Amino acid sequence: MNIEKNILSVLVFGSLVALIGCASEAYTLRQQGQPAAYVDGFDDGCHSGKKAGGSYFDQFEKDVRRFGSDQLYSSGWTDGFRQCETEQESMMRNQRMGIEYEKHAEQVRHNKAVESKHFNENLLKGIDTSGLENLK
Repeated sequence: MNIEKNILSVLVFGSLVALIGCASEAYTLRQQGQPAAYVDGFDDGCHSGKKAGGSYFDQFEKDVRRFGSDQLYSSGWTDGFRQCETEQESMMRNQRMGIEYEKHAEQVRHNKAVESKHFNENLLKGIDTSGLENLK
């Protein structure tokens, strides 16, 4: 059905955006001169935040030893987790809204078709059409 294809498109597009996001964010942080430990922590925290936000494609990642002993890694992980969890939740919410919009649009199309069918069925109800027999 058309609605299922649209829903699948929304989900696939959203997933691709999510997968590209972490890689580009780490690259941007490196380009901005952030220390490697911070970038590593941010990347791990980002994957963890996306998982917490509902991503099916990310896994929880945290180097517990580094988190406890390396302030840059810990800071990066916390920042990445918060930012990516929020972004993931927003993306998931937008996907749900898109799916609901498609369902609503499909229901409106269905209702219009049913209404049109009923209108056409009742159009000539109560009208004497016996004289139309001679037109054949």
